[in-house]
Amino acid sequence: MTSLLPPIVMSQFPEALRARLVALRRDLHCHPELSLKEERTAAKLHDELALLNPVSLSRVAGTAVIARIKGRDPKAPVVAVRGDIDALPIREATGLEYASTNHGVMHACGHDVHATWALGAAYLLAANPAAGDVIVVLQPAEEIGKGAQAVLASGALEGVAAIFGAHVDRRFAVGQVVAQEGPLAASADTFDIRLVGAGAHGARPHEAADPVVGAGALIGALQTIVSRRVNPADPAVVTVGSIHGGTASNVIPDEVRLTGTLRAMDPHTRRLLHDEVRRIAEAVASTYRLTAHIEMDWNTPPIVNPARESAWACHAAQSLLGEEGVVPLGFVNMGGEDFAFYMEKIPGCFLRIGAREPGGEVIPAHSPKFHAAEDSIFVGAAVLAETARVASAALAGQA
Repeated sequence: MTSLLPPIVMSQFPEALRARLVALRRDLHCHPELSLKEERTAAKLHDELALLNPVSLSRVAGTAVIARIKGRDPKAPVVAVRGDIDALPIREATGLEYASTNHGVMHACGHDVHATWALGAAYLLAANPAAGDVIVVLQPAEEIGKGAQAVLASGALEGVAAIFGAHVDRRFAVGQVVAQEGPLAASADTFDIRLVGAGAHGARPHEAADPVVGAGALIGALQTIVSRRVNPADPAVVTVGSIHGGTASNVIPDEVRLTGTLRAMDPHTRRLLHDEVRRIAEAVASTYRLTAHIEMDWNTPPIVNPARESAWACHAAQSLLGEEGVVPLGFVNMGGEDFAFYMEKIPGCFLRIGAREPGGEVIPAHSPKFHAAEDSIFVGAAVLAETARVASAALAGQA
């Protein structure tokens, strides 16, 4: 098994371990499971972790697996590393020999790799422990934004002093890592608006209160929130993702439903988007003699990496990959990530790990053709394990 990764990375993985991790990743990719249904995945990961004889090993929050890897000093602060494990309702089109055998379900966001590198980090930490214990979190239901909250509610992370996680990214080559302070992911909230009017024959629209026309006006009006209400310096997105209404070409329906997402990087803009969607929907409904029924859900908050924890992660990545291996994100990422819920409670840092093989193309996540290069497993495992060691040592020194 050849690799172009730095020797300091690959020297940490004996051939048998490398083969084991690749086989695990391929098995997980071949048998993806949707959020909150990750029973086979969790059982497989639980069995793999049991081979390390961790201090403790448990299932929480349904399909989450939590392992505590022993550190050198039982009194030192505890840190955590997280990998998510769920897949998406997408039909795979990668052509890989280990492509999904679960029709219509696919690891299109790289969680098969995330789970594998979390396990790999556990192996590395068992062989070369951190100052304090490290909790390895294999988390379900990231794709629906429910897994992190469930793990937190279980109490499994009580007393954890810092937490770290990462995401594969084919915009970056294998061996490149983003470990930087500041915004890394946006909040990802949703809205559901029902415009209710009065139906009529399509030939006599004056007898109706037409929700289709109202919906058209509302879609256009919502786009003025970002262009006219948000400071141009503040990233924001308002997207109408679905519209449903009507049953026939000559029938004006009683009701039209619109759903969409709101994205922001800071609390003020996030609140503004919610307030403006509600205000505009009610105003447009009134204009068109409709009633607006509005549901707004506050989902994952933004991720803003703090300076201290980012510096630890950056130092760890540079020690393995060199200064040239740590690269800037270079764009504003408006995608959401439920790791943000951990960071509301526990200081930490979220990284991006390059997953594009040499000569490979940039393939977006959530695409039927998405896959991560296998060498990214070893980068992610090594960087997360070393970040845990650096953080643990720093926290122990401050205790």
